[in-house]
Amino acid sequence: MKAIVCEKLGPPSDLVYKELENISPGPKEVIVEVKACSVNFPDTLIIQGKYQFKPELPFIPGSDIAGTIKEVGCEVKHLSIGDEVFGFVAQGGYATEVAAHSKQVFPKLPAMDFPIAASFMLAYGTSYHALKDRAKLKEGETLVVLGASGGVGLAAVQLGKIMGAKVIAAASNSDKLDLCKEYGADAIINYNEEDLKTRIKELTDGKGADVVYDPVGGDYSEAALRATAWEGRFLVVGFAAGNIPKIPLNLTLLKGCQIVGVFWGSFAQKRPQDNLQNSMELMQFFNEGKIKPHIHKTYPLEDTRLALEEMMNRKVKGKLIITV
Repeated sequence: MKAIVCEKLGPPSDLVYKELENISPGPKEVIVEVKACSVNFPDTLIIQGKYQFKPELPFIPGSDIAGTIKEVGCEVKHLSIGDEVFGFVAQGGYATEVAAHSKQVFPKLPAMDFPIAASFMLAYGTSYHALKDRAKLKEGETLVVLGASGGVGLAAVQLGKIMGAKVIAAASNSDKLDLCKEYGADAIINYNEEDLKTRIKELTDGKGADVVYDPVGGDYSEAALRATAWEGRFLVVGFAAGNIPKIPLNLTLLKGCQIVGVFWGSFAQKRPQDNLQNSMELMQFFNEGKIKPHIHKTYPLEDTRLALEEMMNRKVKGKLIITV
């Protein structure tokens, strides 16, 4: 098998494309012949040792995979060789094959090609868990999505509309915001040109946002929290800006609001049945044409380093895909 290997922590340029020995499944695992793997912002942090999940060196990055089952473990009964699947693994996706627990992969829908399938699990799983389970978003509420043109942000925009919310998309330039409007945003904010707190207040007639979805962190988090409504929910999804903000906790007292953490990976492990239910609902949304990932660009496996560099430079709208 061929793979992109992280042998030392550092930038994408330090990654190595090399030949490795083929792998075999454990009793409850399957070996997936990878056809596509999406690039997620946490991948850029993991290879630098800046993420909460720190695998031992050397390791193969990549988590959102789609492909064909090559081998099945002796205890796996519901999947067979040749099945087309998609799913999520902790690591190992940037390779020609990967071992996955049989409960972490799902049959691929016929309408999904492999790049679309590889774009699905983390972005939509994270955003649906955030809005449904953590924020308990209600019809008629106002949702503000920061970093709205990225993979998870664009998923949150689409899901917020499905759930009946008024969606305000915030991003860094007009090109990104145009894409957000295409995906259903009711209003937009260019936070490089407009004051985020002021615009949220203006767009909500002074009330503020019922829910803020924040995968960005940095300087925008406090401004968005200050623009939440009474009993609003501020969702901490990630820190794409690179730094973790320090929030004045008196704001939660004054607003009666909640700061709510979102970690879909742990949710999927600790509450697999709830995650399965969410996944089934998401696949139904896809079948009904209500959601679809936006593919920004595809790269061959050997050019994974270039894809990660593009992600780090924040030039991506929607999803980047590694194809094998």
